[in-house]
Amino acid sequence: MTPFSFARADDAAAAVRMGGAPGAKYLGGGTNLVDLMRETVEQPTSLVDVTGLGDAIEERADGGLLIGAAARNTAVAGHRTVRTRYPALSRAILAGASGQIRNMATMGGNLLQRTRCTYFYDAAARCNKRVPGAGCDAVEGFNRIHAILGASPACVATHPSDMCVALAALDAVVHLQGGAGTRSLPLVDLHRLPGGRPDMETTLEPSELITAVELPALPMAARSTYRKVRDRASYAFALVSVAAALDVAADGTVRDVRLALGGVAHKPWRAAMAEQALRGQPATEASFRAAAEAELADAAPLAHNAFKVELAKRTITAVLAELTGDRA
Repeated sequence: MTPFSFARADDAAAAVRMGGAPGAKYLGGGTNLVDLMRETVEQPTSLVDVTGLGDAIEERADGGLLIGAAARNTAVAGHRTVRTRYPALSRAILAGASGQIRNMATMGGNLLQRTRCTYFYDAAARCNKRVPGAGCDAVEGFNRIHAILGASPACVATHPSDMCVALAALDAVVHLQGGAGTRSLPLVDLHRLPGGRPDMETTLEPSELITAVELPALPMAARSTYRKVRDRASYAFALVSVAAALDVAADGTVRDVRLALGGVAHKPWRAAMAEQALRGQPATEASFRAAAEAELADAAPLAHNAFKVELAKRTITAVLAELTGDRA
């Protein structure tokens, strides 16, 4: 492992100052960063410990929820308000990793884990995320788990977070602090598609720190869920996942819907086309399937993952049908 310095920040302003040093990285639970350091994929010159900078989960006056970036995934998944008002988030976190990892992982760290695949870890493979301009061996290699939406010739890796898929569907907002002050942005704008620079994974400015994630008051989120389809029952990235919330009117038409996909793109994929296709339509399996077809119309599968297109359509349809079946 490459030598590095370590410092613990007393507040967000101090963290931003220390995080501005060349080669500095913020350290939360370390469940992704430390692994990458062991593999020498990441080689920071200094680590800034931010685990003490806000782990509260606070109910807002407007009915929303503010979750500190240092909140552990276990605490978020088990929080009563999360389980009752935003069950998709709780279920996504529980689907994401082992209990030991959830106990260590933080909210902010989960948001910033690297988008990656097996070629990313392999020093003998070409990977534009590791070495910009090197090429991408996954494009012509074994690409069963890779992207079918929003990919580019430079990178076909998929974003690994389950939690982020739920947050994308729930209209989450990320609060940030940097050298220029504070700002907030929708979670769907935090992560980038690969384009020609897949090594640039987020829209964060240098040294900018995630301080909290806000879930807006969204009554329909109480009827939300998350489903993850994977190769094995535990500790595996999604082949396809779906986070959904559905509001059905008394006459059986879809009044509103939130839908996001995981395992299909370089970032959590908000299924805006499917949402648009569903609003005002009857809440039937045929409508759900038609919306899924609309969302996957531009899918571009690779040699080994064409099955993901149909799998995504079926999972979207099944999850929405499940929410309709639960309707009182």
